[in-house]
Parts: sequence; C-alpha cells; structure tokens
Amino acid sequence: MSDEASAIPLADVLRAANELVSVGLIKDFALGGALAAIYYTEPVTTYDADIIFVASDKTLSAGIPAIYSYLQSKGWRVEREHLLIKDFPVQFLAASGLTEEAVCEARQIQYQGVPAKVFRPEYIIAIAAGVGRHKDLARIEQLMSQAKIDKPLLDDILRRYNLNLPKQ
Repeated sequence: MSDEASAIPLADVLRAANELVSVGLIKDFALGGALAAIYYTEPVTTYDADIIFVASDKTLSAGIPAIYSYLQSKGWRVEREHLLIKDFPVQFLAASGLTEEAVCEARQIQYQGVPAKVFRPEYIIAIAAGVGRHKDLARIEQLMSQAKIDKPLLDDILRRYNLNLPKQ
C-alpha cells in the first residue's frame, strides 16, 4: 500500500475486522473499494474504507447492528452509514453473490503486521463494472493499465455474473 494509504488508520480498521471474526460476529472479510485498488495501483484519493464481510448470521438485519454496537463499545463513533475510527469513515458491507465470492477468493496480506485480505484485481474490476459509476469506470481503466490481471479469470467472472467491461 502507498504512503497516502498510510495516513488512513487502516491497521486499526483491519485489527477491528479481525476482532469481529474472533468474537464470531462475522465469518470472514476483505478490503474492497478504492483501498483495495490502491493495493495494485498508484494511489487515489478515497473518502472511506470498505470492509466487505461474510456474515456469521445470514440475516443482514442482525449482522450490521451487532457490528456497529460492538465497535461503538470499543470507542468507534457512528456518522450516517459509517463507523468512524480516528475520524476516518469505515463502511461495513454484507457480502452476497459476487462480493461474497470476492471475499472467499481475496488475497491474504499483512498490513503493518496485521493479517487481512484484499480483493483480487479481477474482482475489483467485475464489481466496478456492475456498479458503473464514473469513478468505477476510472478504477477499471486504472487497474487494467497498472495491475497484473489474470484475463481468463476476469473473463470467467464477467461471464458468470453477466457483466461487461465498458467499451474503450
């Protein structure tokens, strides 16, 4: 990860996510979104960290309130849909379908000595193709030009989830 990402309290975020696994609130997690893309490319400005999790309890309504309650008990604050750690927003998003597969297939990493997982670039691209905002299209372009992409894997993911890359 870049120096820009080091200004983000990412190690604290990842420690908290690992703790959520340890206490049984979630089964697994991975870093997604812009911070995951930064793992493979030059840094970009990002507003928040996205932690995509596989719930221990498949009822979404039970998982997110429990996560928020637990982290608030550890000193995190809530602001709209985000939890704040050291004033940095973190969004916990329940995985399903493509994002659940992305968590399961994520790469194991160590960030400042904290074990974590980060989405593979092929999944970041597929998810961005499915969302399709301008920033997602820019992320696809950046990853395609800067990251080592397993093209057969990407093609397989896109085919299975009926997604298409934007026309160049």
